Amino acid sequence: MQVRVLSRAPLSGLKRAAAGGLTQARGSRDTQPMSQTTSAPPANQAAPVPGAVLQVLLTLSAAHMINDILQALLPAIYPLLKDSYHLSFTQIGLISLTYQVTGSLLQPVVGFYTDRRPKPYSLPIGMTVTLIGLIVLSQANSFGLLCISAATVGIGSSIFHPEASRVARMASGGQHGFAQSLFQVGGNFGTSLGPLLAAAIIIPRGQGHILWFTGLALVGIIVLTRIGGWYQRNLARLVTKPRAAGAAELPRLSSRQVIFALGILVVLIFSKYFYLISLTNYYTFYLMDKFAVSVQAAQIYLFVFLFAVAAGTIIGGPVGDRIGRKRVIWISILGVAPFSLALPHFGLLGTVILTVFIGLILASAFSAILVYAQELVTGNVGLIAGLFFGLAFGAAGIGSALLGRLADHTSIGYVFTVSAFFPLLGLLTAFLPEVEAKKKI
Repeated sequence: MQVRVLSRAPLSGLKRAAAGGLTQARGSRDTQPMSQTTSAPPANQAAPVPGAVLQVLLTLSAAHMINDILQALLPAIYPLLKDSYHLSFTQIGLISLTYQVTGSLLQPVVGFYTDRRPKPYSLPIGMTVTLIGLIVLSQANSFGLLCISAATVGIGSSIFHPEASRVARMASGGQHGFAQSLFQVGGNFGTSLGPLLAAAIIIPRGQGHILWFTGLALVGIIVLTRIGGWYQRNLARLVTKPRAAGAAELPRLSSRQVIFALGILVVLIFSKYFYLISLTNYYTFYLMDKFAVSVQAAQIYLFVFLFAVAAGTIIGGPVGDRIGRKRVIWISILGVAPFSLALPHFGLLGTVILTVFIGLILASAFSAILVYAQELVTGNVGLIAGLFFGLAFGAAGIGSALLGRLADHTSIGYVFTVSAFFPLLGLLTAFLPEVEAKKKI
């Protein structure tokens, strides 16, 4: 499929922007037209380069795919770990909580720090930490070591996401929703591939074969080193995007309004990820318990759901750029409710079909929420990215632990009945203020 550059800039402008790609020669800075101011903005302001640099966005998306394949291996082998070490659902939830918490608490800290002191080569460092976590996970033989490996993998993710999100915004050419969706679709596609690869390689052969994936981590380190080089070279070329002529002026929000809006976004993140984690972490157990399918078959059905999530992600960003982020948030969270409420009452085929619709609709929520928050709190791209990626991880971890505890005291089927109501919290979107000009559908 051919990828089109969604930019109104003339072709000559696009070529000038592409010159800042991963293969940029050192002399390209001298040939850059001086029609715009090229002085660097404050370190806490990541303004876009003119024209979307697709080479960088696609490479960054591929790196995100590698990162999230590796991150997805841990939850994908929960059934194997549960049987091998006789773990309870509560212990599975605690492993997930450990992973999600380390992947959440550090992200706002990393984002806040790099807003003021950008660290382009922190990207390969994050992948290196993930590599170490995978090695520990492959050799772990106790609940404690499993938690340590989960924490290390989570730390790697917390280092990667804030700066990677900043690079996506830098290369967006002003099309922030499109850039974030393209960046995130790589991650979601990687998350969908993780269970499939685990079912094909790790489940049949054993935990030690996680080491096979260290080669993929090394590829990720090389790719992210190249992206870090582009980031480093282009720090001085960032330009401030002027307000378009005739653009609608929006009322300035007070600090109280901003905090209130951020609070609503936090609740929406929790509603999305509490429901998403019930499918990501416990869907295989639900299918095996209710329909008596094998572990491998359950992993394939999980892949179908996660692939739908990946496919839906790329839709949300461009649609948000066109019709507005608030409308996308409405559709992507509240729109899931009819399908989530119906899911516990269907057979195997109906369940699989409903999860496809759920994945497609729910996927666009995060990119819309992230870009909305970055427009709400301008000048803190890394902090907001770290905060909301961290909230996503934290919500998933807390949800996993609570739902695992609930499953131990009731049943896995009851967990899916309860979690089906989480998307109804999407009604809170009505209280979000407008942070962008109204757009026609």
